[in-house]
Amino acid sequence: MIRALPGPARDVALLLARLALGIVLIAHGWQKLMTKGIDATTEGFIENGIPAAPVAAVFVMAVELLGGLLILAGAATAVVGVLVALVMLGAVVFVHIGSGVFVSNGGWELAGLVGATALALAAAGSGRLSVDHVVSRRRRPAMAAAD
Repeated sequence: MIRALPGPARDVALLLARLALGIVLIAHGWQKLMTKGIDATTEGFIENGIPAAPVAAVFVMAVELLGGLLILAGAATAVVGVLVALVMLGAVVFVHIGSGVFVSNGGWELAGLVGATALALAAAGSGRLSVDHVVSRRRRPAMAAAD
């Protein structure tokens, strides 16, 4: 029984997941910052009852834009994945849960999938085709020499 994809296939699958997630995050962060603007995004957060809306709006934009870039590169994947999952949990709870599943009705399916994908990447890691992998390879010899 196959429990997981073998090494190279696993790395390609993680890369594809990171690319898809990173692009979606960047697109949504860009939309909030450049299309809607900070003021309109903050107003939308206020209308949805999100606490500390001005701070939350800036935080969400930063997580989506910077987090999206980091996910693309496979850098700080565990931390960014958890932050994205928390942001998406907030989106589901404050905005989408009352509208059912389907995004076409304002439902939670996109936020749910983005959050679950981010959490899965945080758990699985970013793979060998990532900055995280390069950094961890450079740290191992230095840590072994220090012991």
